[in-house]
Amino acid sequence: MTGMVKRILDCKASDLAGYNAREMIEAIAASEGRVMMGECIGITQPLLTDITNAEVVASMGADILLLNMFDVQNPVIQALPAVEKSETVREIKRLTGRIVGINLEPVADRMQDNGELWRMTEGRRATVQNAALAVEMGVDMILLTGNPGNGISNSAIVDSLREIKNAVGDKVILAAGKMHAAGILTEAAQEIISKEDIREFREAGADVILLPAPGTVPGITMEYVRDLVGYAHKLGALTITAIGTSQEGSDKETIRQIALWCKMTGTDIHHIGDSGYVGMALPENIMAYSIAIRGIRHAYHRMAQSVNR
Repeated sequence: MTGMVKRILDCKASDLAGYNAREMIEAIAASEGRVMMGECIGITQPLLTDITNAEVVASMGADILLLNMFDVQNPVIQALPAVEKSETVREIKRLTGRIVGINLEPVADRMQDNGELWRMTEGRRATVQNAALAVEMGVDMILLTGNPGNGISNSAIVDSLREIKNAVGDKVILAAGKMHAAGILTEAAQEIISKEDIREFREAGADVILLPAPGTVPGITMEYVRDLVGYAHKLGALTITAIGTSQEGSDKETIRQIALWCKMTGTDIHHIGDSGYVGMALPENIMAYSIAIRGIRHAYHRMAQSVNR
C-alpha cells in the first residue's frame, strides 16, 4: 500500500478515472471486504428497456461492473447511446463512474451448444489479441473464467493467463477462477478450485483469484472458502467470492446469508451474477447484499453519489 489512493468506499468517479490498475487494486484492498461487483449482460434486452443493465446495476450500489458475453471485436450493449465501437467501454464508464471489467474465456475447441444467443464468439475468447483490444477500449479488469457448458479448465485458464500477462503487463487488473464447473465435470464441487490452482493462477500473473461463494456450489462451505482466501492473501493476491449459479435471483434472506458467509471468508470483492432476470441480478438483491456487507451509510453513499463528482 502506498497510502496515496482512497479506499473504493470513498472514491468518486473522478478519483477512479485517474487510477491505474495497481492503484485500483490498492483502493479495493483498503476497503476491507466491502467492495461490490455486479455482473451484467449487454446483448440481451435490458430490464428497463432504454437503460443499460450496467446502469441499473451501478445504481443499486455496485462498485465494479463486470460485463459478461462482451465481444471486444464486436461490442454490443443494448440501450447504450450511439458511440463508435471502440468507445463502448468508455461510454459505460462515463455513464456510471465505475470500474469496468469483462470476462474472457479460454474455451476448448468443442463446446456445448447453448443456442444462438449464447454461442461463443471470437471476441470473447481469452487471447492476447482480445486482451490487448480490451485494454485499448479502456477495460480496467479482465477476468479469465467460463460460462456454463463452455468447457473451461483451470489449466486452460493458467495458459491463457500467462500469455495475457506477458502481453498487457500491469495495464489492467487480471483475475482468474471459476464460479461453477463451466462444463468440466472433473472440476465440479470442491474440485472447482484448490490451493494448487490458486498458486498456479498467481504465478501466471493473476492479481485477483475468483472463488465460488459459500452455499452456491455443492460442497463449497464458508470454512472451505475461508481457507482458500487466506492462502490467496498469503500469496499477495486479492479474492472475489462469486454468486454464479442463478442464486442472484433468490429471496433477499438467502442473499444476505451468502453475503455474511462471504464476509466471514475474508474476501476482498463480493460478486453477484447476471441471471436473476436475464442480464442482471434482481436489483433489490444487489442492494440487499450491499447493505449486508457495509451498512446503509456506505451503500446509500455509493447509490447517491453523482458521476459528475
